[in-house]
Amino acid sequence: MPKFLKGLTIAFLAIAAFSCVSNEKIIYLQNLEGNESIPEGQLISYEIPEYKLQYNDIIDVNVQTIDDLIEGGFNSKNIPGGNQQMQVAGQSGGDIYYMTGYTVNDQGNIRLPIVGEVQVKDKTIEEARIEIEKKLRTLVVSELYVKVKLGGIRYSALGEFRRPGKFVVLQDRMTIFEAIANAGDLTPVAKRDEILLIRQYPEGTRLHKIDLLDRGMIESPFYFIQPNDQIYAEPMKVREIGAGENAAQSISLVISAVTALALILNLLK
Repeated sequence: MPKFLKGLTIAFLAIAAFSCVSNEKIIYLQNLEGNESIPEGQLISYEIPEYKLQYNDIIDVNVQTIDDLIEGGFNSKNIPGGNQQMQVAGQSGGDIYYMTGYTVNDQGNIRLPIVGEVQVKDKTIEEARIEIEKKLRTLVVSELYVKVKLGGIRYSALGEFRRPGKFVVLQDRMTIFEAIANAGDLTPVAKRDEILLIRQYPEGTRLHKIDLLDRGMIESPFYFIQPNDQIYAEPMKVREIGAGENAAQSISLVISAVTALALILNLLK
């Protein structure tokens, strides 16, 4: 029986060794072998393509006349529920612009009060602003100030995230690392070199494989995420075996299993 327990212990320790994840598989932005090295401090240039509005996007439209500006100042804007509602929505992860913004419908239009339908699909934010202002000037004689902003960045994080889910971030641009951090970071068993990015385009949806371990990722067109992106992290093979967060946890799991088995065998004697 002792020989059996010894062999079983060796087997469990071998499984634990295979279930550990090396640092090379979890460290972001490495200078990978075979790729051109990017030293620390080097300026990395990137190009941010102008985002074009698509179906289901939400935009925030703020229209002010000269009287509004004189009375309330440059930052005046009437928000249903006021700042308190904005704060509650931000703290709870809600989407304030779902209630106050204008959604691009399946025809590519938004419907504004009095103005009616405005075609904004496949237009940049600035092009949409110009189109809205053009229509307003046919109805309003006084001076106008029109501001159009994207109602936040909506994206989904699925798979091996510590806090997967759907998120709304109230800012104009966001890197994929910020998106991952917002979802609690990836778990140790996530395949960081095979992240699947599902992105919508005017003509349909495309799937892109991304390597977060490669420092050259910063030069990639997928370094900045876009509204309605979906990020999926697939688990490594060790996920099937079962692994702790680190080597200490993995060994602890193996020791617990061996102890439990030894107790069962002792009771069966």
